[in-house]
Amino acid sequence: MKKSPLRAFAAACIVAAGFCFVTGMYVLGLNDKNSTARDFIEYWAAEQQLIHHANPYDVMAILRIERSAGRESTKPAVTFSPPVAFFPALPLGLVGAKTGLIAWLLVLLASLSLSTWILWHLRGCPPSRLHLFGFVFAPALACLQAGQLGNFFLLGVVLFLYFHKSRPFLAGAALLPCALKPHLFLPIAIVLLLWIFNRKAYRILAGFSGILLANWALTLPFDRHVWSEYAQMMRTTGVMDAFVPTLSGSFRFLIEPNAVWLQYLPEATACTWALWYFWTRRNRWNWLDQGLLLLLVSVVCAPYAWFTDESVLLPAVMFGLYRAAESRRSLLPIGLIAGVALIEVFSAVQITSRLYLWTAPAWLAWYLYATWSKGAPAEEARSGAVSLAG
Repeated sequence: MKKSPLRAFAAACIVAAGFCFVTGMYVLGLNDKNSTARDFIEYWAAEQQLIHHANPYDVMAILRIERSAGRESTKPAVTFSPPVAFFPALPLGLVGAKTGLIAWLLVLLASLSLSTWILWHLRGCPPSRLHLFGFVFAPALACLQAGQLGNFFLLGVVLFLYFHKSRPFLAGAALLPCALKPHLFLPIAIVLLLWIFNRKAYRILAGFSGILLANWALTLPFDRHVWSEYAQMMRTTGVMDAFVPTLSGSFRFLIEPNAVWLQYLPEATACTWALWYFWTRRNRWNWLDQGLLLLLVSVVCAPYAWFTDESVLLPAVMFGLYRAAESRRSLLPIGLIAGVALIEVFSAVQITSRLYLWTAPAWLAWYLYATWSKGAPAEEARSGAVSLAG
């Protein structure tokens, strides 16, 4: 049934009112010092440097900027992200910490909202309210609390799923945020390249390459040495020295903390599995099916990831939710998993805590449970879904 213009206008007004309310809450409840307690501060400080043609990875300069905004810690928060997406966030260099934080949080919230809406449409707009689960997905809420990047990764992946057949160039360009943490997506990136060449979907590769080159070219006028400065920062800050609550990190610290290469062994294993998994299914590959399982495995085996990065797993978790509801399987497992994760988030458990080690494997276990079909692979048991496989 087609929606009337009046109903569409009313829905738009409700959404606009909601965002105005959230904006008002942020304006009244936040100050510059609030921003320094969130991971957002590292992105804001980097853009403050870049807008003035200075090194966005200069540790001492970043510390001075953050201290001037009210940061109490004597340890600077420096971004470890490569400079491939500095240009879109450049407006942060023109505003104060509080204004920047409000805008950043609103864009994160908009990314989550749009992703949830698109996933609902990808599933065929079912009449249930299961899509509202996206707004209580613990990693996405933790991302909002910390001002982290996870919801941007989520939107990039969801837009790719939505456009990869109808608008391949745009689908490739949408993956730009994922380039900020390439190690998080390495197995799925390898399969994507193979799929592109197998299906001759070169416009996806052109879209991704084009957006990367454009951002590189637009960033150079502000700092032409930004890539060498990034390499120098990565060599000197010891990013891999600290424990990160991932299975890969636990594996390394359990066996030999000084053997950093051990942290990459699970991802190497995942890449090998991904090659086999794709090649044996290359003629019937579906990004809304096999691709979601591959996404889960990529994050579970990542050598470096935080709980907030698990926002990108929302498509797999939600599609598992729809599949379980259609097959009348119990939703108790996802209720327990999501509930415990929410308790940790609202109990202010730090994302550096080992208490988040279980979450990524739990989302994977949920998806396998929800999509398992006796006597047939999960991807062959799909019914009633909108297929956008290329």
